[in-house]
Amino acid sequence: MLTQLADQYNDELIKIRRYLHMHPELSFQEEKTPAYIADYLRSLGIEVETGVGGRGVVGRIIKDPALPTLAIRADFDALPIQDEKEVPYRSTVPGVMHACGHDAHTAVLLITAKILSQHQDEIPGNLVFIHQHAEEVDPGGAIQMIADDCLRGVDAIIGQHVSSSLPVGQIGYKVGTVTGIPDDFWITLQGRGGHAAHPDTTIDPVAAAIRLCNDLQYIVSRKTKPTAPAVLSITMLNAGEQNNVIPDTAFIGGTIRTFDAETQNIMYQELKNCLEGLVTTTGITYDLKYLKGYPPVVNTEKEMMLIVEAAKKIESVTELVELEPSLGGEDFSYYLQRVPGAFFYTGTRNENFKADFPHHHPKFDIDEKGMLNAVKVFLQSVEDYFSGVK
Repeated sequence: MLTQLADQYNDELIKIRRYLHMHPELSFQEEKTPAYIADYLRSLGIEVETGVGGRGVVGRIIKDPALPTLAIRADFDALPIQDEKEVPYRSTVPGVMHACGHDAHTAVLLITAKILSQHQDEIPGNLVFIHQHAEEVDPGGAIQMIADDCLRGVDAIIGQHVSSSLPVGQIGYKVGTVTGIPDDFWITLQGRGGHAAHPDTTIDPVAAAIRLCNDLQYIVSRKTKPTAPAVLSITMLNAGEQNNVIPDTAFIGGTIRTFDAETQNIMYQELKNCLEGLVTTTGITYDLKYLKGYPPVVNTEKEMMLIVEAAKKIESVTELVELEPSLGGEDFSYYLQRVPGAFFYTGTRNENFKADFPHHHPKFDIDEKGMLNAVKVFLQSVEDYFSGVK
């Protein structure tokens, strides 16, 4: 079994992850990371395509185009967050860090590719390793790589995400809908500033912004179906610089999360209705920028159960956890719109190691023992996928 080979590469797995953690690159700005990935894959004798969809990298082991082809995907972009961890592998790039685990995803897939390339004669099929840029920022790298033919000849695809919600040893899975639709919005409210002692001579964008923030919460509680989950979060609210001056403008930013297109459309229309009502009652004008996010990740049953059954064979996987759908977004969904596949979650939480901060937190870290489980699940899934092929 290929999984028995994984342990001997644990040190290299950690070394790759820590190197990437120290040298993060933002979405659509990745240069050194894809070069590192391409060089590593070439050193394994794998055919490599670079610049796929812009900054993506694809490795291919194609033995016979007539044989089944399985793809494995990992993302490699970082976030605009200052790394606050006191560890030797802390980010060396000010204001940028791997706060979501994409460094681990890349390390896992590289080691998986290394083992599979060394034993490709034992695999009666083809393999495609998709290293994707820009998962964190719309429109995302997946749709661009797909347009550039990264799924050429692919029959199914699998992927994984490390999870700070699951302890090391657990694997999370879900058949069907796994993630939500993450929409983002930016609103500029234009008023007429003036002296704070004479608000009657102004059109106050600050008061209008506060009212809008309250009105928007009413959408979720009274305009959407109770059986159709929705979240609206205001994450940015900026206005003014002086205590005695009512400013001309106020800025609001946030996100709307839904699971289905009907609820998504309701939320968008009601947001616009709230803004139009604000125009009528306050005299404010507005500019709205609205960006619809990735579609939901919808795992196909056959491929999800392939991963579940593979995980059951791995001793270090102590528990399989069926997850509830999450309103987080993930552009792995675009691959699943083209081919069958599944996306699972690998436990990397460990309170004793301070690896219990949530994703996108300045102190986010993982227990690196969890990465080896991801490698083993990938390897076992590959073996099982091709087990019936002669």
